[in-house]
Amino acid sequence: MSEVRTVTTRRGIDAKVRVRGERGNPALVYLHGAGGLFPTEPMLDALAERFEVFAPEWPGFGEEPTEGHLEDMLDFSLHGWDLIDALGLDRPHLAGHSMGGMIAAEMAALNPSGLAGLALVAAAGLWLDAHPVPDIFAMVPFELAEVLFVDPAAGEKVLTAGLDFADDDALKLFLVGNARKLGTAGKILFPIPNRRLSKRLYRVTTPTVLVWGRQDKLFPLVYAERYQELLGATQARLEVVDEAAHMLPYEQPAAAAAAIAGLLG
Repeated sequence: MSEVRTVTTRRGIDAKVRVRGERGNPALVYLHGAGGLFPTEPMLDALAERFEVFAPEWPGFGEEPTEGHLEDMLDFSLHGWDLIDALGLDRPHLAGHSMGGMIAAEMAALNPSGLAGLALVAAAGLWLDAHPVPDIFAMVPFELAEVLFVDPAAGEKVLTAGLDFADDDALKLFLVGNARKLGTAGKILFPIPNRRLSKRLYRVTTPTVLVWGRQDKLFPLVYAERYQELLGATQARLEVVDEAAHMLPYEQPAAAAAAIAGLLG
């Protein structure tokens, strides 16, 4: 099954949600990163073999000018829980990539008993002075691809969704859409992706898997190790995926999905 639903949260925010997988399978909510949901999501296709997957689109990431709905980290976290309520889900698994991982971790800190499992995929949210995070807000697509992917050429195609930048209209649409996405993401990631999540991770009691690309240049493995330290090694398992950087859901989707599916035991 694959469909797009529109749900309305208790706050009155409409959200499009991609749904795939068989009804009756364990529910998994997936929170996308700062690049939004791409036309093809191979990791979600792989996860749909084991889960019923719900992938909501964050305000500010669709065609409608909804970026004003969320202002701070608490807004993002509560909106995530509002989406789960609107979908009628009871204790789903929750997975998030990059910015989505940061939000997922905050949601688990707010309500740890509300989740069956937590998967943080190359999650943002922490800051290590000895390993400063590159400023993605100052980068153009080809620079982003060099930081986010093992293969920059393949990465640029993913980031631009195959658009021909020689077409002025296509370029304008990309720049406007990208500015809206980054403007929304910047509310919790700019100037540095640190909203003191480290002080709240002690509250997370949900079984957790950390899924990281070995070649991640944005949040190198030392960030995964710090997450594991703060969450507790007995609670948080670290799965490292080879030949993958920060965008491992698109570089090694089957391996990333298999690591997340480990939440099922």
